[in-house]
Amino acid sequence: MNAIIVSDLHIGSRYFLYQDFERFLRSISEDYELILNGDIIDNPYAKLKSAHQRILDLIEQVSYRQRVVWVEGNHDIGYIPRGFGKVHFERLYTIEHRLLIAHGHDFDEIMPKNQAFMKAFKLMHDLRVKLGARPVHVAHYAKKWEIFYKVLRKNVMSNAVNCAMENGYEGVTCGHTHYPEERVFNGIRYVNTGAWTESPAFYLLATAEEMTLKTMDDSFGA
Repeated sequence: MNAIIVSDLHIGSRYFLYQDFERFLRSISEDYELILNGDIIDNPYAKLKSAHQRILDLIEQVSYRQRVVWVEGNHDIGYIPRGFGKVHFERLYTIEHRLLIAHGHDFDEIMPKNQAFMKAFKLMHDLRVKLGARPVHVAHYAKKWEIFYKVLRKNVMSNAVNCAMENGYEGVTCGHTHYPEERVFNGIRYVNTGAWTESPAFYLLATAEEMTLKTMDDSFGA
């Protein structure tokens, strides 16, 4: 059980911290399994800039020397890679029946039921940026709406924990909410690895001895 888990890179987004992630990717020891927990791509149909395409190329290269797993997120739907190294594509993933790994969109009952509001919110955010507001990812801006954001986070966490309990897992890790956090809820360890669209970026270190949420600047023995 040696794994590094990240989520929500949003490769292709103007907010993707691609330089930070490239440094991080190059530093991962071959002793670790790399798990990409959803929303790795921002728009599966958009052409990528060369700097962002290089990240995908590096992920492919890494897959030849160590196990790489790509867990599908809602933004990844429709992305069809061809000849993408030895990357394993999964809907869900588990580690030794101790840790359930799921992006989190399947546990989200809030956003699917409020699509009209979400579209209006994104349009308002885009307008703010065009009018000169500091450009940040829409999820980063949404955190200003604390009550709504807490409801979303708790909904994802509660459903993820219930799924883990029903299937006998000790813990569960998600992305989706762009909010790094770790909690024990109803006796189950819940970890959210946040997003690589704002700094600091986080990852989950999972070994036989520990399961710890860290920032990209933390050493993990690579």
